[in-house]
Amino acid sequence: MLDFIVQKLHDTRFLAALLAAIAASATVITLTMPLISTDSLTRRMKAVAIERERIRQRERERMARGEKLSLRQSPRQYMKAVVDRFNLTKHLGQEEAREKLLQAGYRGQAPYVAYLFFRLIAPLAMMVASLVYLFAIVDIGQPPMIKLGICIIATYVGMQLPWLYLKNKIQHRQIGIRRAFPDALDLLLICVESGMSVEAAFKKVSQQIGAQSVALAEELTLTTAELSYLQDRKQAYENLARRTDLDGVKSVCLALQQAERYGTPLGQTLRVMAQENRDMRMSEAEKRAAALPPKLTVPMILFFLPVLFVVILGPAAIRVMAMQ
Repeated sequence: MLDFIVQKLHDTRFLAALLAAIAASATVITLTMPLISTDSLTRRMKAVAIERERIRQRERERMARGEKLSLRQSPRQYMKAVVDRFNLTKHLGQEEAREKLLQAGYRGQAPYVAYLFFRLIAPLAMMVASLVYLFAIVDIGQPPMIKLGICIIATYVGMQLPWLYLKNKIQHRQIGIRRAFPDALDLLLICVESGMSVEAAFKKVSQQIGAQSVALAEELTLTTAELSYLQDRKQAYENLARRTDLDGVKSVCLALQQAERYGTPLGQTLRVMAQENRDMRMSEAEKRAAALPPKLTVPMILFFLPVLFVVILGPAAIRVMAMQ
């Protein structure tokens, strides 16, 4: 069997036929994939439309029963009871946490109550879990003081878990907003130059940009509402910059404020800002591309080179073993 494999690996006709079969199979797969692939976007849009009709029907039935409707999510009763019982708003409450919750897309009192609740529960849960694991389940062969130190470290990690989760959500949300924001500025520029007001332009862009970034569509929709009812339009732009916490959005909001204050052409301002944000996105892509070779060094050493050596030296090793 081993001699047969070695013979086939040295047979040029067999190798040529094998490579031709692989190339033909790849060609057939490439040509047939567009025909057998399903349109996921159409299926998702249809599912969203069906779900929207279900929500409308459910809300109509609720209104017919005379139930009280509320757009703002209420906090869970047990969380609110714990927060009120231990007065966590006073001891653990932070204005920075409220801003971070807004940046993560959590609005209202319910997410803030849940954040305070987990700030209390997570350290206790980590401490109890580490104590039970180290003293009752597994014996790591260390003195009790070392085990207590590990439990204290686990408790500290539990204290940081809600904050780390919040930072992770903010980071993912900002990535989506940063990628779609230059396109949103282009759409906003087209709407403004076509004669729309700022409010109508923001509303139109929020409806169109949702396919790229739902978070950006939410922020623009909220900004449209604030531009409509706030007495100072400057406050609406400042709120948008604070909720996103992105340099590109902050610069655009500042430029919009100055354009309304000094009467400068809004179209020219948006054109310059769109070009700057596009350049920022391109520079970020170039930075990531430049950082790719060092990141690929370790995977290549661990995974690619051993396989390459096996492919190159394998036939020779097989022939040496066969000769012995």
